[in-house]
Amino acid sequence: MTWAIVPAAGRGTRFGGDVPKQYLEVAGRSVLAHTLDALASHSGITGLVLVLEEGAAPESAFRADGTLGRPCLITAGGASRADSVLAGLAALPDSVRADEFVLVHDAARPNLAHADLDALLERGRADPVGAILAAPVRDTLKRAGDDGGIDGTEPRERLWRALTPQLFRRLQLTRALEAAAAAGVAVTDEAMAMERLGARPLLVEGADDNFKITTPADLARFAFELARRTH
Repeated sequence: MTWAIVPAAGRGTRFGGDVPKQYLEVAGRSVLAHTLDALASHSGITGLVLVLEEGAAPESAFRADGTLGRPCLITAGGASRADSVLAGLAALPDSVRADEFVLVHDAARPNLAHADLDALLERGRADPVGAILAAPVRDTLKRAGDDGGIDGTEPRERLWRALTPQLFRRLQLTRALEAAAAAGVAVTDEAMAMERLGARPLLVEGADDNFKITTPADLARFAFELARRTH
């Protein structure tokens, strides 16, 4: 059984609008509620730590029918994603040992499949470092020049898109994020922090539809995926 940290303190400025994207509704419930349910409904999840912007959301913004069926602790986040994940790690119960694995999952990735989470937990726990869900790059990649023209085509072999959840041991991840912060490095995911210390997390292939909602088109896509799943 594993605890999951969900950093949800971001404002989602790329999406636009007055309401952070994790609180926008799809099928009558917030994106965040869908994300939390995807985790809490999995038998391998012990509990959740939800990291919010201070004073950001009432209970109704993220709870489904009043309960998630798992313990859900709430703590305040920081100025960056890494700060928020560190706050989530600190808020974990004392029963979560330093060498136990914890998950970190984006608040705006509501379309997580249980089969992918199964694979990540099984393979990641067997790895000395941990693992992340990822997807191979399938598109042709172009390198742009300053004038907007194409300067070249980049080889896509061995390139993967990092997804979440990402699975690491509590103490190792805490130290990696603290080291990045001390060095003034803004890490964009937890694996990057681990890589800085010489670790090589395992890549576990996940579904392409485990997408992050960053634009209105992504929100519409999730509504479509949800309708397809429930009919």
